[in-house]
Amino acid sequence: MDYAFIVEMLEEMNSYQESGSSTASVEGFRHWLNQKAYERESPTVLASKNNLEANTLDNELCKQVLLLGRYAKIVLRKGLQEYPELINEDFTYLYRLIDYPYLTKIQLIEKNAHEKQAGLEIIKRLVKRGLFVESPDPNDGRSKRISVSQRGRNLFLKSMKDVTLTSKVLTGQLPVSDKETLLHLLKELNLFHEMLYYNFREDDIEVLASLNGRDN
Repeated sequence: MDYAFIVEMLEEMNSYQESGSSTASVEGFRHWLNQKAYERESPTVLASKNNLEANTLDNELCKQVLLLGRYAKIVLRKGLQEYPELINEDFTYLYRLIDYPYLTKIQLIEKNAHEKQAGLEIIKRLVKRGLFVESPDPNDGRSKRISVSQRGRNLFLKSMKDVTLTSKVLTGQLPVSDKETLLHLLKELNLFHEMLYYNFREDDIEVLASLNGRDN
């Protein structure tokens, strides 16, 4: 038996109780340990440890956004497990196209902010599964337009309940007022990145950084 580990655990448990937690529980202890680990790995600590200059607020926001993206993928995978046709990003393409009678492939890819090759592979899968239908573009003989098939519409309607439930999990325990504030801020941030995506996607990071209108 590793007694050193037991002693360390007892010391951590004692620190947890002394931290002023109103209700001591296994779940509370787990969250407390996670918070301690997070603080050790925060951008401020890492930058200081390595003598680096960093904008703490920007770095922290970036870390939180990246983590949320990873958590979202896990939750979406669970929420859509009954719909193997909608794996990974495929469901976003179906849900995006449902709002339009038809789009070109490039238009749909851009509305999902994807790289061209990745988007084409997703569209190819959805066509193969019978969820999308291809038709000639009347304005461009070299291009094809895509629309949602009846099978795709049926799957959209069938999956809506699970997608709504998944959305509730993703937005967590935030009160409605906080969700509204967060939605407003995310829309503003997405508008900025949409501008970068459409107009500056080939430029390097220094050019992108110069477009945010602030020095810090």
